[in-house]
Amino acid sequence: MSDLVIAMASDHAGFARKQAIIRYFQEKGIKFHDFGCYSEESCDYPEFAHTIATAISNGEYPFGITFCGSGQGISITANKHQKIRSALCWNAEIARLAKEHNDANICAIPGRFVTDEEAIAIVEAYLNATFEGGRHQRRIDLIPVSDCC
Repeated sequence: MSDLVIAMASDHAGFARKQAIIRYFQEKGIKFHDFGCYSEESCDYPEFAHTIATAISNGEYPFGITFCGSGQGISITANKHQKIRSALCWNAEIARLAKEHNDANICAIPGRFVTDEEAIAIVEAYLNATFEGGRHQRRIDLIPVSDCC
């Protein structure tokens, strides 16, 4: 993971939890790019969700971690991008399964509903998991919406 750079984004409600993960990444020597926001001043999550989702969709980053109050808004917005599979992860097991079974390329964390320690466990589980492929790949291939519908 030494050359890997992880994309990150949040809104104001997820800012504090994102800061905890940034400190964790710095302690572990994990590289990251923070797409914002940069304070707890009220802001709009779609702005940051679209920015990180575009960067991941374009192949600039392999995956990302997002935060908002419930984790829902930022995840819903990111999932509007065809190549994004954002999963709301409120515990480590869900995060592991999101990567292993759904090949989630964004792990969305509910900043107001998990502690720093829980957020770290979620991120560790997500980062350490590997997509299993096989029957799961067949299902992933069925997700994109075609232009015909």
